[in-house]
Amino acid sequence: MDKKVVTVGSLRVGGYVVIDNAPCVIKDIQISKPGKHGSTKARVEAMGVFDDKKRIFISPTSDKIDVPIVEKKEAQVLSVHENKANVMDIETYETFDILIPDELKNQIKEGIQVVYWVVMDQKIIRQVK
Repeated sequence: MDKKVVTVGSLRVGGYVVIDNAPCVIKDIQISKPGKHGSTKARVEAMGVFDDKKRIFISPTSDKIDVPIVEKKEAQVLSVHENKANVMDIETYETFDILIPDELKNQIKEGIQVVYWVVMDQKIIRQVK
């Protein structure tokens, strides 16, 4: 599990965060003003990287939270079988099967290059080169 720990106050829209043990992209952050005896709180809305599920959490900005390390890599498609593609990493020549997202099903063909992400030991195709 590749992740690091940061404070909630340092999160930015478009960044990544781990909510309910799922990597998410931050869509919106709202910061409240501190009260007389309270601390500043952040309300973070995020969308799951793998499941596109909306997740929300509220936390003091001084609290710590996990942020996943996203590795962006390139691969060549060797073969396509239904909703899976067998791909070879361009740098390491490692071959593996990876699920094809619904929005890219008609674009994935043998011989093309794709960009895939490795997030918390899971792989997902993000775009066709």
